[in-house]
Amino acid sequence: VMHGEDDQIVPIANAALKSIKLLKNGKLITYPGFPHGMPTTEHETINKDLLDFITA
Repeated sequence: VMHGEDDQIVPIANAALKSIKLLKNGKLITYPGFPHGMPTTEHETINKDLLDFITA
């Protein structure tokens, strides 16, 4: 679960913090200052972390 800590559309407490509890082998990565559109605005960071997770 990846979530920007500055997401004004879907607050982290209402989504990521609840979602991670439901995933047996989940991993939570939070991004200070990242907005709701972080996959677009912060794609270099997000893509690196996704690739690291997939190849681990």
